[in-house]
Amino acid sequence: MASLLDALPRPWDPDAAWPAFIDWVSESRGLELYPAQEEALLDLAAGANVILSTPTGTGKSLVAVAAHFVALGQGQRTYYTAPIKALVSEKFFALVEIFGAENVGMVTGDSSVNADAPIVCCTAEILANLALRHGADAAIGQVVMDEFHYYADPDRGWAWQVPLLTLPRAQFLLMSATLGDMSAIAEDLTARTGRPTSQITGVERPVPLHYSYALTPVHETVEELLHTGQSPVYIVHFSQAAALERAQAMTSIKVISREQRDEIADAIGSFRFTTTFGQTLSRLIRSGIGVHHAGMLPKYRRLVEQLAQRGLLRVICGTDTLGVGINVPIRTVLLTALTKFDGTRMRQLTAREFHQIAGRAGRAGYDTAGTVVAQAPEHEAENAKLVAKAGDDIKKIRKIVRKKPPEGFVSWSETSFERMIAAAPETLTSHMQVSHSMILNVIARGGDAFSDMRDLIFSSHESWNGKLALARRALAIYRTLRTAGVVTQDADGRIALTVDLQPNFALNQPLSPFALAVFELLDPQSPTYALDMISVLEATLDDPRPVLSQQQFQARGEAVAAMKAEGIEYEERMELLEAVTWPKPLEELLDAAFETYSASQPWIGDFALSPKSVVRDLFERAMTFADYIGYYGLARSEGLVLRYLSDAYRAARQTIPDDDKTDELRDLIEWLGELVRQVDSSLIDEWEALVNPSAEPGAPVLPPEPASVLSNPRAFRVLVRNELFRRVQLAALEDWEALGELDAASGFDADAWADAMDPYFDAHGAVPTGPDARGPALLRIVEHPDRWEVRQTFDDPQGDHDWGISAEIDLAESAERGTAAVRVTHVGML
Repeated sequence: MASLLDALPRPWDPDAAWPAFIDWVSESRGLELYPAQEEALLDLAAGANVILSTPTGTGKSLVAVAAHFVALGQGQRTYYTAPIKALVSEKFFALVEIFGAENVGMVTGDSSVNADAPIVCCTAEILANLALRHGADAAIGQVVMDEFHYYADPDRGWAWQVPLLTLPRAQFLLMSATLGDMSAIAEDLTARTGRPTSQITGVERPVPLHYSYALTPVHETVEELLHTGQSPVYIVHFSQAAALERAQAMTSIKVISREQRDEIADAIGSFRFTTTFGQTLSRLIRSGIGVHHAGMLPKYRRLVEQLAQRGLLRVICGTDTLGVGINVPIRTVLLTALTKFDGTRMRQLTAREFHQIAGRAGRAGYDTAGTVVAQAPEHEAENAKLVAKAGDDIKKIRKIVRKKPPEGFVSWSETSFERMIAAAPETLTSHMQVSHSMILNVIARGGDAFSDMRDLIFSSHESWNGKLALARRALAIYRTLRTAGVVTQDADGRIALTVDLQPNFALNQPLSPFALAVFELLDPQSPTYALDMISVLEATLDDPRPVLSQQQFQARGEAVAAMKAEGIEYEERMELLEAVTWPKPLEELLDAAFETYSASQPWIGDFALSPKSVVRDLFERAMTFADYIGYYGLARSEGLVLRYLSDAYRAARQTIPDDDKTDELRDLIEWLGELVRQVDSSLIDEWEALVNPSAEPGAPVLPPEPASVLSNPRAFRVLVRNELFRRVQLAALEDWEALGELDAASGFDADAWADAMDPYFDAHGAVPTGPDARGPALLRIVEHPDRWEVRQTFDDPQGDHDWGISAEIDLAESAERGTAAVRVTHVGML
């Protein structure tokens, strides 16, 4: 496909740009522009700001491409921002295809690719920090802000507001399907930039929506939609658990034919479903039913998307997150409720939330109309059934005992559904914030920092009282910076930094400098050095809440059992349990170091240090990913767990200096990377494609399988070592049942293991499992072309090292499974 730059008028001519872009759209995309797109393009070419609030399916992404086209034609640098890194990455690849790899860059919290390119894709926070650092002098000629309704997000909205306040020379394109009344922001934007601001809204959808309210049970509603040709149907739930339960319940109805099942089987081919949830998903997909939510592995989500795009899935059960850049083509949206839990309470959907979800119905170019169905509450549906059964008999109707909603139930009705349909999205509300890093970036800009900060606060979109609160917060932060000696103020009132901020300050992992400082406190000779280095990194990463919750639940269960055994009374147990939480390695060291570091770098107080053990826990338990997910019951959150492990791997690769990496630490890092890659290679492959400019962009037709686990010998040796040491741990616990589950196929069931270990315990009493016990010195590997012979020696208390486990590693089976395939051959004396 020809680059759009080939159509760029040289020298720049706005009048010539219009037909050139139209021709490119027609020839390269086979499309005709909608009137709203034409209006937006003309306004952009004329130099105006544009606020594009048009429904889903009206081609806002193509308008963004036109905006970049205009900016490049004028020799301006243009930034595209989105709320989530996945959407930024997707847009990066799309723009590379259109404008060429040399003209597009990307900057997110953990990746930076071709950052000096004329087009840069980034998260809103990245752009906001650049704007704070450079102000009006920033080399930013144009800003395209996608999903601009995030301006009203209480935690992140500041990042959508700051560029509007600090980039008066830039041209803005603000886009979302659910903006509401933007007149105040448009007026303010015109005043700041001196450009007219065009508001394009009220556009009719190219695919109109039809609405209905269903009093039938969900499965009957779905059957009716399938029989009337209104699939694919996206059934919206407000929890991941409910989405999976619904998908499993849908297998009771006939969704697809035998021929369609065969077509799905052919499309899936040899795709590897490696986890417990994957096995469930495989069964559902083969029935024409998909599941789609943020807790899934990326490869599973992409598989569902690809099969849906090919028309092979007729029902997809997911969550309301489909409103943000999720690529699932759907004909009908079926909402199972019009209420949701927002983290604090149950409430009805806002108009914006409703339209964001409903707008996904109807596919431009495929459907002539979309359908939005709201499911009545269960008690209302049952009451309607009773009334229908009574017919026209007034006496029977009067005798009906209507079912009441459950206590505390936040109900909805057809009236509230109709109100949501008619309601415009709420007006966006300002959520400006002030932080240490914000003030430091403004001071680093130079000039009159006091005036710049005052202008930023008092020209923001906050109320007067809100502005006063921000000003008080800014003064308090400034005093901490003065006390720490980070900033100085001379006799003329000029404020300056006493330290040099790194060029990417607040753009990448904000706690990385702290981690580097703590690394110096660790002893490379310590047997726990490698894992301690990982623990430092883990404390700087975002919390994977489901994992920590399950770790805490398990820890409290074990604590209760121990306290009961000691005879501790109930009330005292409950009090003691409050102090029991998930494992936090190095907590005292990290907290003390954080306090010391904060005294000289107070900006670090903007960010939370959170000691935890996930990578370390996984490694110390010598588990596979599937084992770990099963152990903690995390099947619904396996995608989140893998993203965390992937983030930890990237942080270890990028943050730990090479001089600090011992052989054991390198082994651990390689093991972690290979573990992530074997579960779902897309996370690492995408990252490596981004940091490698020669990589081919674009997603494959189906998610690719990872390279053979044997292709990384260093990581494979760690996988083998972990498999053998896991058996050592289970033997130490005398968990013969678990060992039998692992090795029954090798002839070592629970009884065989118990019989084999009895003589050992008679001779040595215990099986140590400390750092020395899992060290490479006690594992011997003899490599053959088709198998490895391994011997794991027990680190017995007497130091005789005369007992152990012998096994063979089948290399072909290991390559097929993506894990080390172990066959135990002997347990006993050497």
